[in-house]
Amino acid sequence: MAAAFRSRGPRTVPPKSAEEVDAIVRRIRTQETRPENYRERSLKIHGWICAKCGREFELSNLHLLTVHHKDGNHNYNPPDGSNWENLCVYCHDDEHSRTILADYLAGEEKK
Repeated sequence: MAAAFRSRGPRTVPPKSAEEVDAIVRRIRTQETRPENYRERSLKIHGWICAKCGREFELSNLHLLTVHHKDGNHNYNPPDGSNWENLCVYCHDDEHSRTILADYLAGEEKK
């Protein structure tokens, strides 16, 4: 029986120059701070509070506050924030598990 693949062994990759590394870092930082960063806009519009349980957040625990897309479309990010609501990670998880449970009880399968 023939092997489906053969090992090529370690590959030597030439090290990147400082300019190439700088270009890669700039590209990654640009992607992280892209203008369509809806989380920062949602936090400014809706405040640092969970829309479901009312828990208030501070800078030290702000990472626990997430943005939920009301219609489920992560690509629909209107500038007025009408498709977003800030939910703590626990309420956000609950919101999505309710949808999964409702689909299950309705007999729908995920496609």
